[in-house]
Amino acid sequence: MKIQFNTDKTIRGSERDEQYFTSLIEEELKNFESHITRIEVHLSDENGEKDGVNDIRCLLETRLEGRKPIAVSSQADTAEMATSGAIDKLKASLDTILGKIKNH
Repeated sequence: MKIQFNTDKTIRGSERDEQYFTSLIEEELKNFESHITRIEVHLSDENGEKDGVNDIRCLLETRLEGRKPIAVSSQADTAEMATSGAIDKLKASLDTILGKIKNH
């Protein structure tokens, strides 16, 4: 499972941050790693430089072996909360998609 990390110009994506989010995603999705070929992480600030509530967005675009890509997103006050919310949504989607595969 390859993880590609992207940020917009208003979010500083340091190497330490990238390692933190990458390890968080790998840990949370380890049960699905045999089905996932790649995940693209897109962190952005919806308001740009302005302050705002729930203005940090994390979009996880996930490519599954032999299936169309799926995308989930979450917005929160911090990059950590947005990423965590997106991971939770992705796990629920993967449970549904892969559960249907197993039942056929």
